[in-house]
Amino acid sequence: MLDIGGLELVTLVVLAVLIFGPDKLPKLIQDVSRTLRRIRQFSENAKEDIRSELGPEFKDFEFEDLNPKTFVRKHVLEKDELGLKEIRNGFDFKGDMAEVADAVHGRTPEPAAPSAGTPDLLKKRENLQPGERPPYDADAT
Repeated sequence: MLDIGGLELVTLVVLAVLIFGPDKLPKLIQDVSRTLRRIRQFSENAKEDIRSELGPEFKDFEFEDLNPKTFVRKHVLEKDELGLKEIRNGFDFKGDMAEVADAVHGRTPEPAAPSAGTPDLLKKRENLQPGERPPYDADAT
């Protein structure tokens, strides 16, 4: 509750009694709570109106998603439909720099570990007949 401790709460109550007086304080509390209730009800009605205007495909729409941080976290980082992990891993320049350093120093580079889908293709390439084209590797393009 707004990080208010017991001593601060007692101080606020004493100040309210001193400022407004004990006879006006109950009416003031009722007015404030009624106003807060109306604001909350107005907000909920506005949200429902917006959801109904957007249509049935947006019935699960949450207004917290309009916050850019929440939107990015929910739609981009949790679901990797765009292949962001693959793109991020594609910017790994350590392997490229190691190849360049090996070429400059005249060393033979260690063979790279094949990806999960390529061992079958590697076996097929080893068994090629003269003049036969290698199989198409979609991951290599």
